[in-house]
Amino acid sequence: MSPIVSIIMGSTSDLPVMEKAAQLLNDLHVPFEMNALSAHRTPEAVEEFAKGARKRGIKVIIAAAGMAAALPGVIAANTTLPVIGVPVKGSVLDGVDALYSIIQMPPGIPVATVAINGAMNAAILAVQMLALSDTGLAEAFTAYKEGLKKKIVKANEDLKEVKYEYKVN
Repeated sequence: MSPIVSIIMGSTSDLPVMEKAAQLLNDLHVPFEMNALSAHRTPEAVEEFAKGARKRGIKVIIAAAGMAAALPGVIAANTTLPVIGVPVKGSVLDGVDALYSIIQMPPGIPVATVAINGAMNAAILAVQMLALSDTGLAEAFTAYKEGLKKKIVKANEDLKEVKYEYKVN
């Protein structure tokens, strides 16, 4: 099956963060691809990727970057597909620099932006976009959300079984 989501990282050092997005897409049977492209080191390849993504069947792009975090914006500037930016923690500013770089895009070049290292939410947002026109995926995502609810209900029940002694000093 051809990929419909593309996960792009500025560097393979972003892989530990982006694996969470890949895992969720895999769990929900959303075909995806994953590549490393650098807005600074391979700008021509980034432009070529972005301009050709729709023709290749990509519907949503998740782009992760740290530090100057130009990658999501450069991709968004070269495609009409939705781009979801994932700021990656890794600099002396703990990812805040990447967050600001991704979220502060000029008018006409939006990048939906999730939390620092928020790859899982990026994948969830991509699935929500895709589910608008895919009833099977919408049903799978509904089941996923129900699973989240069941986990917290179970966790709350488990907490009730734990006995704590409070001591006043």
